[in-house]
Amino acid sequence: MKTAARRRSADTTACCPSLLEVALDAAQATELAHGFAALGDPARLQILSMLAAAPEGEVCVCEFVEPLGKSQPTVSHHLKVLGEAGLVEGERRGKWVWYRIVPARLAALQGAIASS
Repeated sequence: MKTAARRRSADTTACCPSLLEVALDAAQATELAHGFAALGDPARLQILSMLAAAPEGEVCVCEFVEPLGKSQPTVSHHLKVLGEAGLVEGERRGKWVWYRIVPARLAALQGAIASS
């Protein structure tokens, strides 16, 4: 997932202008819709918020279960959706995976709805 997330974030940073300034083509619209769709769930927004607020900038997957009130498989599903959208990346360390935000991807989505 780490490589796919980086590849997607790099593609998105370069591909998508502000939709408030130019008409998007189908590929750009699809890419942005994928990212915004991943943000359309309260649990995933909580995950991003927890990652952004983490002092070290990353959180172990095991630390999401209790605050979210979700089972481990459900948390893993939400992290997978965020990862496939390029918004987070994970790194396995022993038994656990540690997640962090992909700043470039988040900035690309932010820029897509910004006006100059």
